[in-house]
Amino acid sequence: MIQNTALKMERIKINQVEPEAYKAMIAFDKYLGTTGLNPLHKELIKIRSSQLNGCAYCIDMHTRDARSLGETEQRIYALSAWRDTPFFSVEERAILALTEEVTLITQKVSDETYAEAVRVLGEKYVAQVIMAIIIINSWNRIGVATHLMPALR
Repeated sequence: MIQNTALKMERIKINQVEPEAYKAMIAFDKYLGTTGLNPLHKELIKIRSSQLNGCAYCIDMHTRDARSLGETEQRIYALSAWRDTPFFSVEERAILALTEEVTLITQKVSDETYAEAVRVLGEKYVAQVIMAIIIINSWNRIGVATHLMPALR
C-alpha cells in the first residue's frame, strides 16, 4: 500500500493563526442563511463544488448535512454523474451546471449555462447561487491548503 506522506505534514489552523480572517469567512458564510436559497440546493452546491476541488473535509461535512435534510444516498452517490441520471430536477440541473462552471472558473461560465440558470431560477436566485458557490469554493481552498481531514466515524 502506498501512503501519501504529504497528508501527515502538520498545517496551520487558519482560525488560530488569522482569527480575524476566519471570522470574516464565518460572517460571509452566515449570509447564506439570509437568502431564500433552498437548504438542499445549498448542500448540493457545497457537495459538488467540494468534489471538484477535492476537499474531503467539506465532502464529509456536507454529505452528512444533506442527509440530515432528507437527501437520499442514491442522489448523493450519483452527484458526480448528475447529467447521466434522472434524479435531479430542472432547477437542480441548472444549479449544478452553474456550480461546476463557476468552480472550474478558468474554463469560463458559458452563456448557455448562465442563460439557462436565469431562465429557470430567476436573477435573484442565480445571484444567491453564485454567492453560495463562491463561499464553498473559499472554504474548499482553506480545507485543501491546510489539509483539513474528516474524522473517521
